[in-house]
Amino acid sequence: MITLLGKVVLVTGGSRGIGAAITKMMAQAGATIAFTYNSDAKSAQRTGHEVAQQGSECLMVRADVSKAGDVQRTVKTVLQHFGRIDTLVNNAGIWRRGELGRMTEAQWDETLDTNLKGTFLFCNEVVRVMRRQGEGRIINIASTAGQRGEPFYSHYAASKGGVIAFTKALAAELSQHNIIVNCVSPGWVHTDMTAHVFRDPKQMKEIKKLIPRGKVGTPEEIAGAVLFLASDLSNHIVGAVINVNGGSVLFG
Repeated sequence: MITLLGKVVLVTGGSRGIGAAITKMMAQAGATIAFTYNSDAKSAQRTGHEVAQQGSECLMVRADVSKAGDVQRTVKTVLQHFGRIDTLVNNAGIWRRGELGRMTEAQWDETLDTNLKGTFLFCNEVVRVMRRQGEGRIINIASTAGQRGEPFYSHYAASKGGVIAFTKALAAELSQHNIIVNCVSPGWVHTDMTAHVFRDPKQMKEIKKLIPRGKVGTPEEIAGAVLFLASDLSNHIVGAVINVNGGSVLFG
């Protein structure tokens, strides 16, 4: 029932983890794909190949989402190749420990610049395109940390809380232009970013205790919610935070 045939989807941080799952699932639904990566060219090539195997066109752009020049260049490149952007998925992000009292300003800035400013920069550029088109969708990836906080990751929690508030503000501002903005908020997910935590059996056991479903999510389970929000099935969902966390955080 879900089809994205004829749609161009731009995913930031689309080479690995949740981003790669999103790009591949969008391709399976028939979308034309563009995605950014920052440093891991091998993963980008692998994901690009897998997208192409779905029969979809795929454009890979190396970019630092925290730099306005890179963002502008990315959007310009996608438009030159495909002529439009129907859906923007702001997925690029970092998750690095930072204990308050010992965290440096540089650590704080790096996380906020990537996770929150990067989302703003891409939205700011792509909204101009979508207004000209008369329609579009923006899906931002947040986190349960932005809903309940997370000790030793206060900068990450602040960035994702900002993404949630930013999503709601944009949803109210842009819906009159037929630009639908929503947010997906994952809990614990098996990715490269969290692999070091799950290597510890004790930590894994404790984490699972906090999840009513009793399991850690997969990137594909997050991607499914993103695909739904990119489809016509979600036309009347505006400014929502879709929780994909196995019940660990129950916010409406």
